[in-house]
Amino acid sequence: MSYKIRSINDLQDEIFRLKTLESQQSFALKARFSSPSAIFSSVLSMFPRSVDSDGVRSSGLFHPDIINLISRFVIPLTLNKTIFKNSNFLIKTLVGLVSQKASNYVNENSVSGIWGTVKGIFEKFTKKKSTEDYKPEPYKKPAAGAAV
Repeated sequence: MSYKIRSINDLQDEIFRLKTLESQQSFALKARFSSPSAIFSSVLSMFPRSVDSDGVRSSGLFHPDIINLISRFVIPLTLNKTIFKNSNFLIKTLVGLVSQKASNYVNENSVSGIWGTVKGIFEKFTKKKSTEDYKPEPYKKPAAGAAV
C-alpha cells in the first residue's frame, strides 16, 4: 500500500474510500450474476481463450470445441451403461480412463467429416434420377464385319 496514514483524518478518508470501493464492487458483482446467461458468461470468462496461428479461437482449458467436452462425459457413461453394465468397479474405472484419452480424438472436425461421409453414402442410394438428368447414349453403327 503506497498511501501512508499519518493522522485520524487520513484514516477516515481511507475507510471512506474502501467502503465506496466495496459498494462499487458489490454492485458490479450483483450485475454480473443477475441472470443465468450472465452467470454462464462469467464462468466462461474465467477460462482464457487463445487465438491459434490460423486465426481460430480456442479455449485454454478445454480442447477447441464443445463436441470434445461432451464426448468426455458421454463416451464413458455410454460404455459403462451398455457394454460394461455388469462389470466391477475396476473395469469401469479403466474404461473411464481409456475413453477419456480416446475422447481427445473426437472433435468437431472429425464428427462433421464422419457425418459428411455417412450423408454422402445415403445420398448415393436415395438420390432418384429425374427425367431431365437421363440422357441416352447415341446410337453407334456396328463396324463392318462385326458380329451382331
